[in-house]
Amino acid sequence: MEERSTLVFVSGVGRIKEEKPKAQAPKGDGVVRIQLKRLGGGKSVSVVTGVPLDEDGLKELGRFLKQKCGVGGSVKDFNIEIQGDKRNILKAELEKKGYTVKLAGG
Repeated sequence: MEERSTLVFVSGVGRIKEEKPKAQAPKGDGVVRIQLKRLGGGKSVSVVTGVPLDEDGLKELGRFLKQKCGVGGSVKDFNIEIQGDKRNILKAELEKKGYTVKLAGG
């Protein structure tokens, strides 16, 4: 008879989900950096890194910044990605919120 290493289903409980530890935000130096990444097809993305917030705070800030810029975007790996070259708008809005902001890269 085979021995199973993980419990998959119990009739009284249902499916068992393995608890994944929450990802920790990388420790930064207190400076929020905005850089422009060029994608294929002439498209670009403004990437905001170093914001000292948890996942929920980053999602809320990302939603706010997308509305201010009038474009789409996402939050991935503790970075906020905003479509297009919106570095100046992002810098102004983040400084209004009290962050120290630097434009990084070319």
